[in-house]
Amino acid sequence: MPPTEIPELKDYSSDSLDSFFSFILAQFDRDAAGADTVDAVEQLRIRWIGRKQGLLTRVGEVLKGAPAEARREVGKRFNTLKSNIDARLSLDVLPPPAADEVIDITLPGTRRALGAEHPLIRTMNEIVRVFAAMGYSVGLGPEVETDYYNFESLNFPPGHPARDTQDTLVIVNQERKPLRERLLMRTHTSPVQIHTMEQQPPPLRIVIPGRVHRNDAADATHSPIFHQVEGLCVDTNITFSDLKGTLDHAMKAFFGASVKTRFFPSFFPFTEPSADVQISCIFCGGRGCRKCKQSGWIELLGCGMVDPAVFAFAARQQPAYDAKKISGFAFGMGVERIAMMKYGIGDIGQFYSGDMRFLEQFR
Repeated sequence: MPPTEIPELKDYSSDSLDSFFSFILAQFDRDAAGADTVDAVEQLRIRWIGRKQGLLTRVGEVLKGAPAEARREVGKRFNTLKSNIDARLSLDVLPPPAADEVIDITLPGTRRALGAEHPLIRTMNEIVRVFAAMGYSVGLGPEVETDYYNFESLNFPPGHPARDTQDTLVIVNQERKPLRERLLMRTHTSPVQIHTMEQQPPPLRIVIPGRVHRNDAADATHSPIFHQVEGLCVDTNITFSDLKGTLDHAMKAFFGASVKTRFFPSFFPFTEPSADVQISCIFCGGRGCRKCKQSGWIELLGCGMVDPAVFAFAARQQPAYDAKKISGFAFGMGVERIAMMKYGIGDIGQFYSGDMRFLEQFR
């Protein structure tokens, strides 16, 4: 677009003003003649009525020198010019659309497909709702944790196998920090238990859903990223019977009233005694099938009574966590494993593939 010169006014007589404003309007008409697209009209708008560099702004600066007796007439003519240009800057300056470009606004629009919860999120929310109905609140925490909260405060001493870099994804350039301050990707949601106990005295009942990270090779049943739901209950006179009753009720609420549970001794650094929990096979009703390897039972989660050493770490911030006066239990389960069982999915990688053919089954 060629530059537009704003002429000078030698005097403010009626003839001079007529000539000046006619020239400006003719310049605008010349520019507008080439504006045949929406983008071109927008550029024309910026060129003429832009707030700082618009040509009308420059016209106004030229007219500032009008003597007092001419200012009223100059202002009136300038406002008329501005109104004319504003009116012509509407999209009416564009040529009418071709017949095949006309939109019939009475036709129904394109219907957007409604989304749905991802099967992992759906499963995690269902588990949380089961425990929320029993009075548990939800706890959340960061995915990047310190060694102290991820391991040390949960009774994982230095040298414990779970600290091995083959299992734990550590943040780079942490070697100069003390071990407890080094950052890593949390390997379980258990650090939220310590954070919560440091902030809140007992009694405490929380359920903790979230994503965790481990350096596992991806295959049909393993993924370096997966999800857990953990729970923690702390109060006076909490016993292993309370733990068994809580988990038995939760499994029945989630899988159906006919499901049975059984507990086997196990080991976890942060609970003592500890147990693995099995449920009767939901596929064969406990009779034995390929899914349960003909045993009639499926191992589902781990649990146990909170180790007094864990309470000792929490008591540094909250003295109320005195293992002589309180007790508690904790449990944890993998969301992917439960979702695979519930929906009959054979490969954990399908959860993360982003394949719409797979995800559309869960609408």
